[in-house]
Amino acid sequence: MPGVYRVDLLTRQVSAPDVDWTYAEPSEMLNRKNTENLMQGLGESSGAYIIRIPFGPKDKYVQKELLWPHIPEFVDAALTHIIQISKVLGEQVGSGQPIWPVAIHGHYADAGDAAALLSGALNVPMVFTGHSLGRDKLEQLLKQGRLSRDEINTTYKIMRRIEAEELSLDASEIVITSTRQEIEEQWRLYDGFDPVLERKLRARIKRGVSCHGRFMPRMVVIPPGIEFHHIVRHNGDVDGEVERDEGSPASPDPPIWSEIMHFFSNPRKPMILALARPDPKKNITTLVKAFGECRPLRELANLTLIMGNRDDIDEMSGTNAALLLSILKLIDKYDLYGQVAYPKHHKQSDVPDIYRLAAKTKGVFINPAFIEPFGLTLIEAAAYGLPIVATKNGGPVDIHRVLDNGLLVDPHDQQSIADALLKLVSDKQLWERCRQNGLKNIHQFSWPEHCKSYLSRISSCKQRQPRWQRSDDGLDNSESDSPGDSWRDIHDLSLNLKLSLEGDKNEGGSTLDNSLDTEENAVTGKNKLENAVLALSNRTIGGTQKADHNVASGKFPALRRRKYVFVIAADCDTTSDFLEIIKKVVEAAGKDNSAGFIGFVLSTALTILELHSLLVSGGLSPLAFDAFICNSGSELYYPSSSTEDNHGLPFLVDLDYRFHTEYRWGGEGLRKTLVRWAASVNDKKGEEGKIVEEDESRSTIHCYAFEVTNPQMIPPVKELRKLMRIQALRCHVIYCQNGTKLHVIPVLASRSQALRYLHVRWGIDLSNVVVIAGECGDTDYEGLLGGVHKTVILKGVGESARKLHANRNYSLEDVISFDSHNVIQVDEACDSYDIRASLEKLGVLKGQ
Repeated sequence: MPGVYRVDLLTRQVSAPDVDWTYAEPSEMLNRKNTENLMQGLGESSGAYIIRIPFGPKDKYVQKELLWPHIPEFVDAALTHIIQISKVLGEQVGSGQPIWPVAIHGHYADAGDAAALLSGALNVPMVFTGHSLGRDKLEQLLKQGRLSRDEINTTYKIMRRIEAEELSLDASEIVITSTRQEIEEQWRLYDGFDPVLERKLRARIKRGVSCHGRFMPRMVVIPPGIEFHHIVRHNGDVDGEVERDEGSPASPDPPIWSEIMHFFSNPRKPMILALARPDPKKNITTLVKAFGECRPLRELANLTLIMGNRDDIDEMSGTNAALLLSILKLIDKYDLYGQVAYPKHHKQSDVPDIYRLAAKTKGVFINPAFIEPFGLTLIEAAAYGLPIVATKNGGPVDIHRVLDNGLLVDPHDQQSIADALLKLVSDKQLWERCRQNGLKNIHQFSWPEHCKSYLSRISSCKQRQPRWQRSDDGLDNSESDSPGDSWRDIHDLSLNLKLSLEGDKNEGGSTLDNSLDTEENAVTGKNKLENAVLALSNRTIGGTQKADHNVASGKFPALRRRKYVFVIAADCDTTSDFLEIIKKVVEAAGKDNSAGFIGFVLSTALTILELHSLLVSGGLSPLAFDAFICNSGSELYYPSSSTEDNHGLPFLVDLDYRFHTEYRWGGEGLRKTLVRWAASVNDKKGEEGKIVEEDESRSTIHCYAFEVTNPQMIPPVKELRKLMRIQALRCHVIYCQNGTKLHVIPVLASRSQALRYLHVRWGIDLSNVVVIAGECGDTDYEGLLGGVHKTVILKGVGESARKLHANRNYSLEDVISFDSHNVIQVDEACDSYDIRASLEKLGVLKGQ
């Protein structure tokens, strides 16, 4: 498309003996038409490419349900590719400045999870398409009754899939769906999306009224594109009155035609065509009943059922075999022999010919499914000039609105189906009008039309590339929260939004005592807490302007020069235990670090002030470390050799990281919600005293901290995450320090994402990073272990924190690969020699 320079499709590289060799190719260019001419004007790196990223087991195919532990490895490798390509494009067409992606689009839940992490690491807008949503699949499987909830989760890892879709909602600017039914019936099942709340928030934005940190992604209906250039339509009818050049020989009929026609005693009659697998949801039995019980329809038309391929009914799955047998019994019951075709075999390449045959007989295509999420076959049929009859439930409503080429029916109403079919095959003027409408409007489902709609939505996203990458420091840093125009125009909407403390989407129940409208009247500007936080930050870093200048000027950090970086991220029961581990790791590096090629980063839930006090108490200098990831990843600091104007504290804050993680941060609106939540927890457990209360001394601009006096009495982390999502507050909720602290930080912030930020910002090689972690830890623990970096697990450390993970939606084993060659475990009560031995096994240090 004009204006698109390059598209990279990132997927998994598979080098397995039982998989086609092309899946092992690291890259593949998708050639354009007239590629040679286009390349002259666009450059050598333009075009579209499939980029295959190696991750997970190297020599075998892994089904998607088992890929979750390996997703961080994909993210890290994809991040490296994107940065490299950005530099190459910058050198070719960007005047030497890296060219960042315009958007990152995740397809399906696992790719949505990966896209959210990539979007956060690069500060690039994210787009998401769900494809078979997990909550809808879970409901359907439970209704079938063949598997229990636990069995479904074991088989499909469905809860991890659902959480990935929730995370995608948290991070996405735009969610693209094929139909409105997907929005109103499927996405509304998620904690992070509510159509009513979305409309209210958008109405407030249009009025220029604050949403107080609440955000819903834009839901946009863009139907998939269809390729039409290969379609050959027939003019004429079944008698062979097709326009041909008199001198040209008649082309033979496709074999599938005779395969179908031999079923019919009168093949000249219009053909009613149904193309669907033998699945009860497709409702084929109701169609056969409608046809069999309507004598006028039987006299006027034939029925063709294309129901997949079969050799022997006894070899089919139980459900499919039972359905096919019931259809055969109905054919016998209504004596439909000579009027119904049901061929055993067809090839995919036969499908266009089947559509053409139905159109040639002036027939009708029908999709009577109980619910049809989209309805691709309806568009295909219209492209061949076939009028349609379709279910009124789901995607066909949107398709019919555009094409206006047939009739919608209630799939449960057998008479309605018969009447609609009879009307179309008996009224030739109506049939012709529907045919022409379909052909006239079908271009709206073409690839060019799809791309135009897609690109118009992408262009509406505010670009938020890293601030440190910009040459103009005066760029407007404000961002639009507009959910766009994905919904119909809003008229007379009540804006009095009541939010339930219990996180209930339904009306009624207790409320947070403040609607959005009453919050609107809150005092603007910095409140007491924000002023205290600002003072803390200024006292810690010695003035924001100087810190920004020093970091941005390239004087920091020393990370650029390190060959290896050791990230100490063990979540210990006490700070003294953490200090001991720090000393052991530094000692383990020993003489290998005499040349300074090993850097150290501390990654912790502690504040920078707590960390400073800890280092001083242990006789360690902050200058011995390269970076400090504090407050569960919401703050990033570097050491400073000068304490002038820093009140004696040798740290500089990375303001670019703070700006980087500002995206969707709820600020004061979020804090007020959390304070009310804490009060409600304390009220319910009144006899126990205060269970949780705000900790202003440990809170910062991007981390709201709470003290937990009784971890057993507060809800598990998954419930608080759910509450925040239901109220459209996008954030990360983390229980830390063995459940005695609660941190709420920006959705783009985390300890693992701070590490990726250091990779993007300073160019550290993630494959040369070693993360030293405990056997368990804070509720963000899983993010520390996955990726291309190496991991040393200190057994026994953080083990008591397992209770924090007991009420997870999914188990840690579903998302962590402990048998990776990059992971090594050190026995309990280890010393520096044991840690060193582990580092030698990983190939980081040389044996002594």
